[in-house]
Amino acid sequence: MFGEERRMKIAEILSKDKSITVSQLSEILGVSESTIRRDLKMLEIDGFIQRTHGGAILNTHTHYEPSFVEKEDYELPSKMQIGKMAASLIEEGDSVILDAGTTTLMIAKSLEDIHLTVVTNSPIIAIELSNRNNIELIVTGGIERLNTKALVGPIAEMVIRNFKVDKAFIGANAISYENGLMTPDIIEANTKKAMIDVSNEVYAVVDHTKFGKKSFVKFADLSDITAIITDDELDYEIVRKYEQANVDVLNFGKDVLDGYDGDGKSGDRQDANSK
Repeated sequence: MFGEERRMKIAEILSKDKSITVSQLSEILGVSESTIRRDLKMLEIDGFIQRTHGGAILNTHTHYEPSFVEKEDYELPSKMQIGKMAASLIEEGDSVILDAGTTTLMIAKSLEDIHLTVVTNSPIIAIELSNRNNIELIVTGGIERLNTKALVGPIAEMVIRNFKVDKAFIGANAISYENGLMTPDIIEANTKKAMIDVSNEVYAVVDHTKFGKKSFVKFADLSDITAIITDDELDYEIVRKYEQANVDVLNFGKDVLDGYDGDGKSGDRQDANSK
């Protein structure tokens, strides 16, 4: 087992158990206690754990995450807007990744009756699309995060990295100009990174409440994404701040798809409300 894989396993164990000793990890992973101590030191530097005498505990600061059920109806109109706009970017014959989440579920519900290949790490999205004859559906497998219903971890990443897709739609718990895209869980962050790595175009799908927030783990810089898709409740000054830094922000109230060339660059735009 390589060092990175071993540290991911430690992170996975601590995400479930919250605390563990060096000797327990040494026995579980079959390596020396000195190796475990080095791994724990690296995980502490990353901010994931806090080392204790003889072991480690999970760092819960910025680690809170509401459950899928708690998030499902929260800001639902905003998520429906985002879902419709994101779906309108998907074309006949596209291969796409739909990240697990309540916003990406709205994309799945908004998909037109066109032929697509959809890769997802969401059992709930898989159920939503399972009876669509026009969609070739690929479910990653992986470890299910009970809180968010996302399939994550090495198995999910291995499956994802076998593909090269046209477009990925990725959710985030927080987004900011300074910190990029963030999520509370380090293992899920690595799964999101894999999605970004295999996609020609990457769209961050985040409602207005996620802007300016912080979460535990950064999984992407703003330069890694093609555009942000959000709702019309986002303050226009925030939109201007991102677009002045060459980050496209797409939403119903302040942007139109006709002014977007699909390559991460803006064309001539006009306020959708003025049309």
